[in-house]
Amino acid sequence: MIKRITLAATMISVLGTTAIAQETAPLRSNAHIGFTYPLSTNGIAAPDYTNVISIHALAGVSKAEEAFCVAGVANVIRDSARGLVASGVVNVIGNNARGLQAAGMVNYTGHNVRGMQASGFINVAGSVDGMQSAGFGNMALTNVTGLQAAGFINVADTATTQAAGYINVAQSTHTQAAGFINVAERARGAQVAGFINIAEEVDGAQVAGFINIAEKVKGVQLAGFINIADSSDCPIGLINIIRNGEMAIGTMMNETGTTLFTFRSGGKKLYGIIGAGGNMTKEYRAYAVQAGLGMHIPVTRTFRFNAEVTVTTLSDRWWNTDIRSGVKIMPSVRLGCVEFFAGPSFNYTGSNDIQGVGRVGYTVWDYESRFYAHNLSIGAEGGVQFHLDSRKMMKKIKPEKNMTN
Repeated sequence: MIKRITLAATMISVLGTTAIAQETAPLRSNAHIGFTYPLSTNGIAAPDYTNVISIHALAGVSKAEEAFCVAGVANVIRDSARGLVASGVVNVIGNNARGLQAAGMVNYTGHNVRGMQASGFINVAGSVDGMQSAGFGNMALTNVTGLQAAGFINVADTATTQAAGYINVAQSTHTQAAGFINVAERARGAQVAGFINIAEEVDGAQVAGFINIAEKVKGVQLAGFINIADSSDCPIGLINIIRNGEMAIGTMMNETGTTLFTFRSGGKKLYGIIGAGGNMTKEYRAYAVQAGLGMHIPVTRTFRFNAEVTVTTLSDRWWNTDIRSGVKIMPSVRLGCVEFFAGPSFNYTGSNDIQGVGRVGYTVWDYESRFYAHNLSIGAEGGVQFHLDSRKMMKKIKPEKNMTN
């Protein structure tokens, strides 16, 4: 009796194990063909199948795909996919993707993409090793090792390269290129934007059409108008608000009698120049504006040379305009907050006013074309400027929480 009970128990155990094994055995299919779920060769069990090839007229559902998956509207893959996954509207992959995801509107991968996501509207992934390309936006919840390229916006925690028509956002990035704005906590490489760059730390270059903002820049800040930073090695812009740099307002005059009120601002070496004034000599009334770049060449604590390149436009607001481009080397002496400077200049003047070329220094070469008179000359400039407290100026713009010397 005991032997019969033991035998029966053994048979029940074996049958039970077999049943469990049958229930947990993975379902596989070489080809999954259908119209839409569940009207397909895998039927209602399609979400449990791993397929080599899947082709659906509208929408397909599966556990995993190993080579080729195409649908007219949507693919929904619960686990992972390899090879090509393509649809007219949306691809959804719950875990990892290896290969190419191509969708007319949206690609979504829950974890890692190793390869490429390409969509007409938006790509979303946990992380990317490769490339995201979308007509509107790309979003990676963690890292992008490769390229994010979008018509409007890219968002990532860490990105190697982001290129967008409007905005890039990343906590840490190597290269950001946007038509409007880049935002990063740390940029190691280049931030290039048509309008504005914002970063906490930049180790490389910030290049913007209008404004750059950063805490600390090791490299070049190049802006069409203004740079703002706690510290910046090489700010290149018309206005540079650098906490540990220099800012000064002053007045100067050249050999033609043109007098300008100027604002010079920048770092320890490079600075920008803007100015406005006029020329009222010899019954001549003209209004002047000036823009340029300069470099400090220190010799002692109080003595240095200022090398500058400027463009000055003189106009009587009617028909007569003089454009003077000059290079000058001016020795300067600074006593406290006051700095005196003067030196020679080498200039090119183009004028549509015949009298204009007479308002130059020592002429080296001149030429008259049909509409313009041209002149190369040697002149002189000098002036005085008063240095401002750049730290106080910076406090008005943003708090001094991460001040660097």
